[in-house]
Amino acid sequence: MVCTLCPRRCGAVRTDTEGGGFCAMPALPVVARAALHHWEEPCISGTRGSGAIFFSGCSLRCVFCQNHSISHDRFGKTITVPQLRELCLDLIAQGAHNINFVTPTHFSHAVAAVLEEPLSVPVVYNCGGYERLETLQSLQGKIQIYLPDLKYADNALAERYSAAPDYFETAAAAIREMVRQTGPCRFDSNGLMTSGVIIRHLLLPGALNNTKAVLDWISETFVPGQVLVSLMAQYTPQPGAEGLLARRVTGAEYRSAAAYMENVGIQSGYTQDAASARAAYTPDFDLTGLAGLTQKEE
Repeated sequence: MVCTLCPRRCGAVRTDTEGGGFCAMPALPVVARAALHHWEEPCISGTRGSGAIFFSGCSLRCVFCQNHSISHDRFGKTITVPQLRELCLDLIAQGAHNINFVTPTHFSHAVAAVLEEPLSVPVVYNCGGYERLETLQSLQGKIQIYLPDLKYADNALAERYSAAPDYFETAAAAIREMVRQTGPCRFDSNGLMTSGVIIRHLLLPGALNNTKAVLDWISETFVPGQVLVSLMAQYTPQPGAEGLLARRVTGAEYRSAAAYMENVGIQSGYTQDAASARAAYTPDFDLTGLAGLTQKEE
């Protein structure tokens, strides 16, 4: 395939087993973990867990990424599209409340193929927010829940930390499209989300003004309750982090961000406590859930 799936539209030739372009991933999906995950927002994880399938590679270059071993180092196992669906069905059999595709942008063609036949639980598209409209439109009717980041309103920060100088306008348009597809948030009788959009924002050290600008955009763009907002405190310095990124977010920074979120009228959503900024909340990327699958032949 000649790939134009993500906003970079690099035109890389991706064969079944050979990667190219910005993500350096092959056309067949590469997965690092498939397991019940209990650390998403409560309306996603529920009591039994979200059926999280973690893809390798990424269309962003976030220097603070907690999933560095799969997003940057691209650790994972190449599988087929039928095997990807098999993973979904196995997680549903384990009791997953939903199927949660994590960082799926560069494998959205495989996700679309898997979902040609609908699954029996909602599907979550869990992404960095940096999405191409045409790719999202190709998924219409297949995705019930979108879980995008909105990392930056400040594109200078986006360029410095994620190599994406067009991040804000791209992510803003993508999130509008997600909301257009799903409509307002809906929940079942147990409080589990059945459809809608949750916008995640990670407060970064020393970047409170960026967070305030993100919250301003959300409050000005969507009516109260139309989307949920998850304001995250879990930033964890990664090995080799320098400058502001070498420290954690302070309690004062996060309290200020949470107060600002309330002051601009965003009351539907989630906040975190300082205990969330622990490496223990990052799952082990050790091919859990993939043991029964045969490695794709080179």
